[in-house]
Amino acid sequence: KNEPVEKKNVTPKKQIPSDMIFVDGGTFSMGSNDGVQNEQPVHSVTQSSFYICNHEVTQLEYISIMEINPSIFGTEPAVGEKQENRPVEYVSWFDAIYYCNKKSIAEGRVPCYSILGETDPSLWRYRPHEGNNMDETVNCNFSANGYRLPTEAEWEFAARGGNKSKGYKYVGSNEIDSVGWSRENSQDKTHEVKKKNANELGLY
Repeated sequence: KNEPVEKKNVTPKKQIPSDMIFVDGGTFSMGSNDGVQNEQPVHSVTQSSFYICNHEVTQLEYISIMEINPSIFGTEPAVGEKQENRPVEYVSWFDAIYYCNKKSIAEGRVPCYSILGETDPSLWRYRPHEGNNMDETVNCNFSANGYRLPTEAEWEFAARGGNKSKGYKYVGSNEIDSVGWSRENSQDKTHEVKKKNANELGLY
């Protein structure tokens, strides 16, 4: 007689969203001797593999989780562009980790950030977009499958093109207009994500 097998509570492996890019780890020269003082000196960093979204968080993505749009550029998109696809801005670091945990919970993922052991941001002593800070220590569980901000090294490694880097001056090109918005070409406003060329990893 076959006895029923007891089922254990196992957290299923979550599917990787299609807009997340896998960045294979490697060693790179971080920093710049031509930049501001806190970017000096150039030093070797070995970075492990990670995933990163291929675009900035849009206003629509932010609103769908936070139910508010704090962006200063909340109206009058450029001709032919959609307001909802412009990047969200006027978001503090604390607002950002609140968003990450809330989005993780909404998708059934394990949140990365915790404060006093609590990962549910609604239970933190913090309310987004009110200009306040948190005095408590914020911890990050880097092994969790939820969303988090990239570290400084992860961001620079990805921006440089990771192991596929061709050594461009800017993120994906030596010509800034082809890959980025600046004071000279933006008409003093933000623009839809993915309107410029991607870098070697497919990041915009």
